[in-house]
Amino acid sequence: MLPSRKPSSTHLLNLTLLTLLAGLLLFLGLGSMGLTDRDEGRNAEAGREMFETGDWVSPTFNYEPRFAKPALVYWLMSISYSLFGVDEFSARLPSAIFGLGSIVLQYLFVSRFCGAVVGLFAALMLLLNLEMIGLSRMALTDSVLIFLTTLSLFSFWLGFHGHDRERWWRWMVYAGMALATLTKGPVGFLVPLVTISLYLTVTSQWRRFWRQGAPLTGTILFAALALPWYAMMWSLHGTEYAASAEANTVGRFFNPMEGHGFTILFYVPVLLLGFFPWSGWLPRAWYQAYRTWRKAKTQTSIKDSNPRVMQDEMSPELEWFAALWLLGIFLFFTLSSTRLPHYIGPLFPAAALLTASYWHRSLLHPETKGIRASIHMLMAIGYLLAIGLASLPSLYHSFAGTLVKEFPLATSIDLGSGPYVASMVLLIGMTLVGYLGLQESRRAGAFWAAGASLALLVLIIIQLVMPGLNRYFISPPQELAYVAGLTLSHEDQLIMFGPSRPSLVFYAKRKVLFVRGNEQELLRTRLSQGGRTMIIMPDSFKSSLPTEAQSFQPVLTRFGYQLLSNQTTVTIPESVTPPAAGLPGH
Repeated sequence: MLPSRKPSSTHLLNLTLLTLLAGLLLFLGLGSMGLTDRDEGRNAEAGREMFETGDWVSPTFNYEPRFAKPALVYWLMSISYSLFGVDEFSARLPSAIFGLGSIVLQYLFVSRFCGAVVGLFAALMLLLNLEMIGLSRMALTDSVLIFLTTLSLFSFWLGFHGHDRERWWRWMVYAGMALATLTKGPVGFLVPLVTISLYLTVTSQWRRFWRQGAPLTGTILFAALALPWYAMMWSLHGTEYAASAEANTVGRFFNPMEGHGFTILFYVPVLLLGFFPWSGWLPRAWYQAYRTWRKAKTQTSIKDSNPRVMQDEMSPELEWFAALWLLGIFLFFTLSSTRLPHYIGPLFPAAALLTASYWHRSLLHPETKGIRASIHMLMAIGYLLAIGLASLPSLYHSFAGTLVKEFPLATSIDLGSGPYVASMVLLIGMTLVGYLGLQESRRAGAFWAAGASLALLVLIIIQLVMPGLNRYFISPPQELAYVAGLTLSHEDQLIMFGPSRPSLVFYAKRKVLFVRGNEQELLRTRLSQGGRTMIIMPDSFKSSLPTEAQSFQPVLTRFGYQLLSNQTTVTIPESVTPPAAGLPGH
């Protein structure tokens, strides 16, 4: 546990509040929705196959080598499956646990150097934003990565600026990087390395780091923890693994993969919406951190300062460290050719630290520059998001026709009342933020209004929006895959014809052949092999079936999807219960 000077009762109360709120937002209904395609389905199934086969070295998906990601998250999923069974909850549990861990880590660290109040603000801001909640509720690598890179960077600060008895934290810098590298490859050490290098360069502290940071011994520790798995993969798979690993690391940076290039300004709206509502305060908070650090530097030279400083003397430099952390990671992923919203997740702890410090300063000093403009910016983002949510049902109907091939019932259903309720919550919440925040005597209430609005928005999405999306869009083919998996023997064939849905392998618990709609020749070849065969497909692909499949009969239908078989008898053992997320009406 990170050390702190504050009374334990204060920490206990704050940690209890954070744990209860995180438990509600991160764990509520965690397994009630089917796995989304494509990354969730692939990750969950890779972990399931590792659990099934007992091969803890070589990840596979659809019983074929999967070299896209290292093994740590699959290890965690396998442990979760062994404890709680193979289902959606177990697949997502590691992400939720590490999401909670990031919140607790944020509080303990920030309160150590900036006080319990700022620590509570920083932890709540890290929890109460759209991206962190989303990543912590999905079977992805990002929640684990964020925790480990944050642990590495916080450990750097403790080992570099803490008391002498805290110097041992410098070893956690390298251990955190090693585990992060086992989570998502080179980005696991590049995120801390970019941040630390930028900080040491800007503050001219490289010489001190070489004396106190144990870089050579730390590199040996990093290699001892991270390299054995990579060495085993190389020895088992040779150049095949090396080529795939290079394509998914260096290749992603220099060339857009799977159509995820987007514009160079892609991460600006991602950060504004993903870190909402606190993103409205972030630009001014970053600039204020720079100004405060520059002012502090003129008074005391950083490179000659005593590392055992009081928290009010250390806070400006810590804020500048967070500002460089945010800037470095934002630019790093902006320069990458492959861009996805969750890539910038590792900068969110720094963003939360910055905005928390800025907000606390505005409460202590109401004349803080830029606070009124920041509140207006927060409100503007919130109102735009509210308008977008209110417009979503009509926009959906305008574009539903383009979704039919992927989701057969897209034109037959609506989004319900959820978007309108969420829009109303934001409109009321942002109005309260303005009413409270623009009055100095009431300003403290603006934080709670913004946080409560975000929490209610997430609960509305979980309780009102996601069940309908799951029932009509996500779970129908998964339910059919589950039935097919129970019916077919190991020698039989299961084919997904049409849009690729990797999650079906998880529900069928067997190998699935994915055949796109324009690959009729491949389908003919597989059908000619004889034996029992089942096909899952959207209704709209019925006319695309080759003549060899015209005799197949539908044995089960589900919201625009069909399960076809060349043998019509389907047997489901009475002792087997389908997963909750796949049940009709869930």
